[in-house]
Amino acid sequence: MSALETNIEKLAGHLARFKETGIKNRVAGEDRDGSGGVFQTTSPVDKSVICDVAHGTAADIDTATQAAHDAFPAWRDMPATERRRILLNVAEAIEARAEEIALCECWDTGQTWRFMSKAALRGAENFRFFADQVVQARDGQHLKSPTLMNVTSRVPLGPVGVITPWNTPFMLSTWKIAPALAAGCTVVHKPAEDSPLTARLLVEIAEEAGLPKGVLNTVNGFGPDAGKALCEHPKIKAIAFVGESATGSKIVKQGADTHKRNHLELGGKNPVVVFDDADLDRALDAVIFMIYSINGERCTSSSRLLVQDTIKEEFEARLIERVNNIKVGHPLDPATEIGPLVTQEHYNKVTSYFDIAKDDGATIAAGGVKIGDDGYFIRPTLFTNATNDMRIAREEIFGPVLTSIPFATEEEALQAANDTEYGLTGYLWTNDLTRALRMTERMEAGMIWVNSENVRHLPTPFGGVKASGIGRDGGDWSFEFYMEQKHIGFAMGQHKIMQLGNS
Repeated sequence: MSALETNIEKLAGHLARFKETGIKNRVAGEDRDGSGGVFQTTSPVDKSVICDVAHGTAADIDTATQAAHDAFPAWRDMPATERRRILLNVAEAIEARAEEIALCECWDTGQTWRFMSKAALRGAENFRFFADQVVQARDGQHLKSPTLMNVTSRVPLGPVGVITPWNTPFMLSTWKIAPALAAGCTVVHKPAEDSPLTARLLVEIAEEAGLPKGVLNTVNGFGPDAGKALCEHPKIKAIAFVGESATGSKIVKQGADTHKRNHLELGGKNPVVVFDDADLDRALDAVIFMIYSINGERCTSSSRLLVQDTIKEEFEARLIERVNNIKVGHPLDPATEIGPLVTQEHYNKVTSYFDIAKDDGATIAAGGVKIGDDGYFIRPTLFTNATNDMRIAREEIFGPVLTSIPFATEEEALQAANDTEYGLTGYLWTNDLTRALRMTERMEAGMIWVNSENVRHLPTPFGGVKASGIGRDGGDWSFEFYMEQKHIGFAMGQHKIMQLGNS
């Protein structure tokens, strides 16, 4: 059999139980039906039904939150070395089932095997990294003053809500859940309704690895009901969310009455700036990778190419040739580079920009067409002859679609890079060190890579500015979100206390 046929056969074995039983909610270590009945998850590859999914509602969120609340004291007070051991067990168990996770994710989301096989392993890496931080996570400082010995420490917030998206859902779930558990919090997880398969695998894996019942609970459902209830619940102390900027605004409003802490990882319209002194071969590779990998469905994608006018013609010609050569196909085929978009709704949104580009006056230099009727496939697309005021340059398309915009000077490049409501990432290609220093100092983005694609280093802060989010993940920044600072002052002696009413 071919590699594709082998993967399809393996996938069928993994999906068989879900076809029979569906995906249940998982609360306090038990499978639960949804109060709203069921909904169906379908594959974007051929639009076939994968299985029924428990439709959780506010009632299910309340039950799960109570379970997380009840489990919190014991998890919080468990010795750090024991919590570390459990989280390391989870990492090892993820690695053992990485193939199953990747196959299910490909089928559920349309993401390709070449990327999802690594995403599952990155999930294990997330658990292993934060497990290794557990022992010192609650450490504080000794801040001596003339009269007091001031001691700080950190304590876990309590039950937290985690709401994750449909693009690379397993890895992004671990990116939020691993530090929450390492901090000593318990979790109610609401995965995206469009990709529930691997969230179910994660809670199974965690419990089998020794995570106590109720520490991680999963409720499937929709944003206006289950998601809203999670954000409003008074026993949920914080919400960690990855998704659209508009949804992030709703989450802040929904949690306001309960004074909820929020970490929001939101959208982007990220610029990649290529100057004529750059290593153009490496820049070309990075430009292509950062928009056409992961089906273009990634918040850090470099969807705006700002290219210096002196190299525009040459660079775009090479870009067109490469984009037209990208292999679109079945996501379980190891040779495939781009799979189908995740849902009919998202497919309609992305393809609507083909006409918008024409209306804007841009040129569709590559792609801009749908492929077949069996699934949600499109050709990777490049728009040229664009300006930064066009809709294709301002709105987050969230697909394999790149808009190329020329600039003449460094000041023009900076102005265009910052002329957006978003500010998640920026990418800069130049061999002029002083220019790189000037540009990165003034670019409005939470993360910037110089002469590189997005290469994540787990101890570094991850997050954006403006409409791209609030807060930072990664390293100790994650613990700052999931934990509360506590200060205790011990008097060093009999310092004078001002007396009132003692005349």
